This record gives sequence, C-alpha cells and structure tokens, in this order.
Amino acid sequence: MKKLEIELADRIKGLPPYLFASIDKMKQEAINAGKDIINLGVGDPDLPTPAPIIETLQKAASNPVHHQYPSYVGMLSFRTAVANWYKKRFKVTLDPKTEVLSLIGSKEGVAHLPMALINPGDTALMTDPGYPVYEAGTLFAGGKSVFVPLTIENGFLPDLDAIPDEVADEAKLFFLNYPGNPTAAVANHAFYDKLVAFAHRHNIVICHDAAYSEIYYDNKLPVGFMEVDGAKDVGIELHSLSKTYNMTGWRIGFAVGNSNVVGALGQVKTNIDSGIFQAIQEAGITALEMDDAPLAAIRNTYQERRDVLVSGLQKLGFKVDPPKAAFYVWIPTPAGTSSSDMTSKLLQETAIVTTPGSGFGAGGEGYFRMTLCVSKERLQEAIDRMERAGIRG
Repeated sequence: MKKLEIELADRIKGLPPYLFASIDKMKQEAINAGKDIINLGVGDPDLPTPAPIIETLQKAASNPVHHQYPSYVGMLSFRTAVANWYKKRFKVTLDPKTEVLSLIGSKEGVAHLPMALINPGDTALMTDPGYPVYEAGTLFAGGKSVFVPLTIENGFLPDLDAIPDEVADEAKLFFLNYPGNPTAAVANHAFYDKLVAFAHRHNIVICHDAAYSEIYYDNKLPVGFMEVDGAKDVGIELHSLSKTYNMTGWRIGFAVGNSNVVGALGQVKTNIDSGIFQAIQEAGITALEMDDAPLAAIRNTYQERRDVLVSGLQKLGFKVDPPKAAFYVWIPTPAGTSSSDMTSKLLQETAIVTTPGSGFGAGGEGYFRMTLCVSKERLQEAIDRMERAGIRG
C-alpha cells in the first residue's frame, strides 16, 4: 500500500533539531567507529544517586498505595518537603498547597509554562545564549521568541536597560537561568532587585530556572531569585533534583512562587500528564531532608574536576576563568574558529565530545562548552589528547 503523505504541523517544521540529541548521535557514530570517546557534551552527572534516596525508593515502590495514579500536582508531603527546604536554604516561606508544584523534571516545567501564559503571537523574552527548551516551549505555544544577549563584558547577565520599552511592554514571559547554562555565570541580589522592578514596570512574568543552584564552588552559595523582595509577586522559580542529587533519570523537580502562575502551570499539567510516580516523590522527600554532607562531597568532586580541566585549558592557551557554579566550563574558541568547527575538530582529532556555543543561540558563537561529568583522570586525558593533537587556544 502507498504510504500516507503526512503533513507535519508548522510548529514541528519550525523546530530546530534538539541540540543534545544531535550530540548523542555524533557520539554514537564515533563509538561505532571504535573510538574511545570522552563525553564532555551533555550535563548528565556520572556520580551515583546517594544511597538513602535509593533505599527509600526501593521500600516505597513495594507499597501498593503508590501503584495507582499519583496526585496531579504532587503529594502534599513532597510539596511540604520542598517548602521546608526552601525555608532552610533560601529563608523563603512558601505555602505548599498553592505555591509549590511537582514537575517531571524542571525541563517539563520550562516546556509547559508557555502553554499557560502565551497566546499565539505573544512574545517571550529569553537569554542568548540559553537553554534551547525556552525557545521550543514558546514555539509550541505559538509564541514569538525575543533573544536578550549575554556578553562577557556584563558578566553574562542581561542588560535590562538595553531592552527597548516597546519590546518589554509586549512581552509576557522572561526566561532566565542562574547559575547559568551554558555560561556558568551567577547573579547577585542587585541584579535580581533590578529584575523584579523590570517585571513590575513591564508586567512580565519571570521564570527563573535554578536547576544548578546547589552546584557551587569555594563555599560561595548562589543567590536565589525568590530570596529577593517582591520576587514571588512577579514570577516563579524552577528547580530539579537532577543535578543536585545525581537524579537525572528519576525525572523529578518542582516549581515554586507566584500562586497564580504555579496554579496555571498545574492546570496545564492536569490535562497533559498524570503526575510523578509517588515512590519517586517519597525518595524526593528523603533527598530534600538529607543533611549537607553528601552534597558537599559531590561539590568537592566537581571542584577537583573543575581545577584539573581549567588549569589544563589555561596551559594550552585558552582564556577561560574557573566557573563559580554549575558543572560547565564556557570556553572561547581560538581566533578565526567557529564553535561548530571547534567541536568537530575535537571529536575527529581527539574523540572528545563537546557542545558548540552556537547550539545555545547566536550569542554562543565563538564559544564551546565542556562539562565536568567525567572523572578528573578522564579530564586530564582530554587535556593530554588536545596537547598531542596541537589544539591550543
């Protein structure tokens, strides 16, 4: 029989290939060719989930109570644990019933939030470079993306004063992410104060993606958006247990903040998914109630890796500063080399998988990203391979 001539939706036609899926494909092709790949492309922690979390899941999974449909918005016990964690970590008080929502990972919240706020033709602001799902979620909702540039001169923070009033007045949503992916930049209280005033002035909902808030170095805690006076009035913050507790495969996160926005996102989820397996939520409670010792050990491991990679890159002539948070190193390419050419060269000549800066937006051109999600020995091997291949900054 003749195959149907299927006409894809315009939203699919206009969607660029998902960056990390493309990287996975390149990596697999190299593996199939017999190469010993050092994968510094995707931010997927290689460290194991802490044992108490796994033990809670094992016990909870055998409880028949958890074998039926879970709560759409999350178990109240899980949302209460989130609120308690926020109080302890950020000194922020949240109502677990109205200001906390469970998510199937923070990525799901990013993708679904525009459906709650954006009508076809509406505008969403987002940083450039930035996480590609901000644009994809906006596209799925029929919205238009306006990119706000991040530059090294401004510490990879958006210059809010440079956004034209007519653009800001039209925007309904602004995606930001600190500690940042891919830049690893951090924000401070002064910036967040200015952001809250900006949101009030232009009537924009802020969505702050804080997935990396617990990966930091030199004992310098990153500031949380919700810590700032008035933040809850203008937006929400998304968190994930993925990076903090090495739980990327578990798919559990949460949104907190403005009750109207949290509620609207919850309405979208109620009609799209059926919530998170409750045994995983029980494990999430254990994670959020853990003391800091396991997390400090994780951070120390990343700091050791950071120092190995950054010092090695600097010896090769790359002008790169040690990141203050997150597990990414954002590296300028050598003069005259595009980001895609750089990543291709590294893969072909050294079997190192990296991410081109251009994959995070036009503002990422001239950079490439490496992750700290392999052992320090493999990071040193990556530096040695680059040196042997004559790849320098």
